[in-house]
Amino acid sequence: MQFLRSYTPSKLSLITSLVTTLFTAMLLILNYLIGAVHWLFILIPAIFMVSFLTTSYILNYLINDKITPIYKTISGVQDKDKSRKRKKERNKDILAEVEHDVKIWADDKMAEIERLRDLEKYRKDFVGNVSHELKTPIFNIQGYILTLLDGGLEDPEINRLYLERTEKSIDRMINVVEDLESITKLESGELKLNPETFDISKLVEEVFELELREATERGISMKMNLTSGKPFLVKADKKRIFEAMRNLIGNAIKYGRKDGSVQVGFYDMNNLLLIEVSDDGIGIDKKDLPRIFERFYRVDKSRSRMQGGTGLGLSIVKHIIEAHKQKIHVKSTPDVGTTFTFALEKGKTMK
Repeated sequence: MQFLRSYTPSKLSLITSLVTTLFTAMLLILNYLIGAVHWLFILIPAIFMVSFLTTSYILNYLINDKITPIYKTISGVQDKDKSRKRKKERNKDILAEVEHDVKIWADDKMAEIERLRDLEKYRKDFVGNVSHELKTPIFNIQGYILTLLDGGLEDPEINRLYLERTEKSIDRMINVVEDLESITKLESGELKLNPETFDISKLVEEVFELELREATERGISMKMNLTSGKPFLVKADKKRIFEAMRNLIGNAIKYGRKDGSVQVGFYDMNNLLLIEVSDDGIGIDKKDLPRIFERFYRVDKSRSRMQGGTGLGLSIVKHIIEAHKQKIHVKSTPDVGTTFTFALEKGKTMK
């Protein structure tokens, strides 16, 4: 069967012609050798025609009835083998593609499951923290009011004191709600900035005035490191930067060393103005530094709540600075102090 694969019908027809030509040549040579006899001129053509017709019939029979079907069968088998091979390769490619898609789908689902788990944990922590923050002032208010209703209201030494404490607890609840509202808007992108050019040193002076009473009570001095007599102009949302600076300076006073100092410095950085808020207080441990900008995270939970903070201040500061396309950095050493640093776009000189 192997030799048939190399002989197509066209090749076999060529062989037939060659055999016929060769046979004719042999007869002509024989006629020449034995001498031309008159009758041979009649016999030889007849023999040639009979031989040619017989040979053609035999070869055509072999080609049409025998060899051609075999050739077609072989070609069909070969085509089927090639088709089967291509189909196998195609199926292999499809299976590999399906396997790849399934793997991607599984990875995406696992990532989604992990994300949902993180969100669920975050939700539980968030609800727990908010509940804890609100529970303390609510219980305080309840206690003060019950005391007043039980007869304290008629006692001038008690009624005013407890009403003032009630007011402070209400203020604390309001601060928690306002901070939650601010951070929700910042994280969702709903809060739109209103940039304007202003002197940030004047803004810091306003913050100092608001924090003066608490700073005085703890004997903490507040200073600005003014490297020049020129105004330090920045282009930013004044209201939000005021909120960020008050959180940073307020924290520096709350957690600063008694009879220590809080310093705010400004440094020119070409198109940016670098702002630093430093204190010489208790500092922050290295393991806590990566988490201090998280919601409700407290380095010292008992002391933080005693100081009246909501645990949202630094998270709000981070979002405000990032909304201005900048980053806030912190470096701290326990018992030495803490420095927060961020930059703002410089404003053009006002004429």
